[in-house]
Parts: sequence; structure tokens; C-alpha cells
Amino acid sequence: MASTDGWTTPAHKALRVRHGFDLAAFDRGSTPGFDGDKTTGRRLMAKRGVVLSELQERLFAGGRTGGTRSMLLVLQGMDTAGKGGIVRHVVGQVDPQGVAMRSFGVPTEEELAHHYLWRIRAALPRPGYLGVFDRSHYEDVLVVRVEDLVPRAVWEPRYDEINAFEAEIVAAGTPVVKVALVVSLEEQTKRLKERIERPDKHWKYNPDDIDARAKWPRYQEAYQAVLDRTSTDVAPWYVVPADRKWYARSAVTELLVHALEGIAPQWPAADFDPAVELRRLAASRAGS
Repeated sequence: MASTDGWTTPAHKALRVRHGFDLAAFDRGSTPGFDGDKTTGRRLMAKRGVVLSELQERLFAGGRTGGTRSMLLVLQGMDTAGKGGIVRHVVGQVDPQGVAMRSFGVPTEEELAHHYLWRIRAALPRPGYLGVFDRSHYEDVLVVRVEDLVPRAVWEPRYDEINAFEAEIVAAGTPVVKVALVVSLEEQTKRLKERIERPDKHWKYNPDDIDARAKWPRYQEAYQAVLDRTSTDVAPWYVVPADRKWYARSAVTELLVHALEGIAPQWPAADFDPAVELRRLAASRAGS
């Protein structure tokens, strides 16, 4: 089911991280693979959202009837990059019954008492579910690295550990769609200013966001290392420019459709004889 209007190159090809990808040179206001405007992007997203919804419902139905497949969407990005908007506008297009959403903030005391992947394993989606991680295990090679929360000797081996962990997940039947939403410093300034000025957005604002901006170069370096070292054949990264919210949302919709089409979920076969049940239904009406 390839999309047409606007997407000249499929999102999973246009946005996939390849060898030599340079985050510093990446245009965060661009629309890779897409030659349409905002109106076209929104219209196409709505159209593809219908496809996404059916594929996800098939996946969920399969899980309810003995199927073993699931899918995981990992969202990473600096503050204001639009992770919440992706959850609301993209994931919001599907049946919430089949979505397992989890946000990963500062670890609790219980979580800190375990291996850093312990809380991640506990949140993996069950069969039939679309799991969504708002931040993820990558916090342990991003925030931990930039904020010097543990020595380099501790976080350095985690790249290989994460690769092995994700390969295990995929082999067990859960494709992982990893999306790095990248916003420009200028656009982040506008969005933070809006959060400070508008009462209806105060709840989104965290004064720590300003402190993180002071470490912008270090965070960009940490993200580059993540993309260089953990974009694998089994679990590649997709870098989505986030300055244009409509584009980012349309792009992630496409990535999810592509991943679900790879699973090719089917409606479960009936465990009853429809002809017999129709006769029984007719008889129940006649006898009422």
C-alpha cells in the first residue's frame, strides 16, 4: 500500500540513518522525501491513518486470539521536539485498547536497584499491542552521559548491550521503530517561549529545560553517538526533522504503516461456523 500524493521517496527510506549521517548538518526544517505542502501532508496523513488503524486493529485482534506479534515505537528527542504530539496525533489514530504507552523519566529507587534495562523489559508490549516509549532505554546513553550521572566506563558498554537487547526483541516477534525527533535551537526557543507565556501550556514547562539548552552541543554529540552506534539492520534509527509538526506527524504515520505492513497482520480465522451461527441467530429471533 504505497502512498503517493507528496511522498516522492518512502519515509522509511528517506529518513533512515545511513553510514556517515551528520546530525549537525541536518536541516531540522526540511521535509525529506516529501514535496507537498502542509495541507497536502495533513490530508495524506488522515488517509494513511485509516490504513494504520486497520493494520493495528488486525494486530490487536491477532493478539487476542493466540497471535504472538507486537510492535514497539521508540520516541526520542530534546524537549519540545514533539514527542507528545506524535502520541496524540499519530498514535491517537488507532484503537487505544491496543496501545501500551509508557514514559520513562528519572528512575525510581526500585528501578535504580536493578539493571537499567530492567524497567524497559517490564514495559515491553504484550502480543497484539503497539507499545510506545516516550523516551526509553536511550536515556541511559543520553542524559546519563551528558549529565555525568555515571562514569564513562559504565555507559560506554551500553551501546552494544542495547543493540543485543533490541536484536532479541525483534527476533522474538516485536519490530522496533526508533524515531529521533530533531528540533532546531531556534524552533525550541519559540516553543519554550510559548509554554512560558501561555497559561494553557504552563503544565508543559519545566525550568530544567533551560538548563538543558546550555548543554545543547553535548546533547547533540550524545545523539550523534547513539545514531552512529545503535542504528542497526534489525533496528535502524529514523531521524525526523521536527520544526514542521505536520511533516513529523505524517512521517511517523508512514513509518508505522510500513512496519505494520512488514508484519502483515491478518484477521483471525473464525473458530465457529458462520453459516451455523447465522441459522441459530435467525432461530433465536423467531423464537423470541
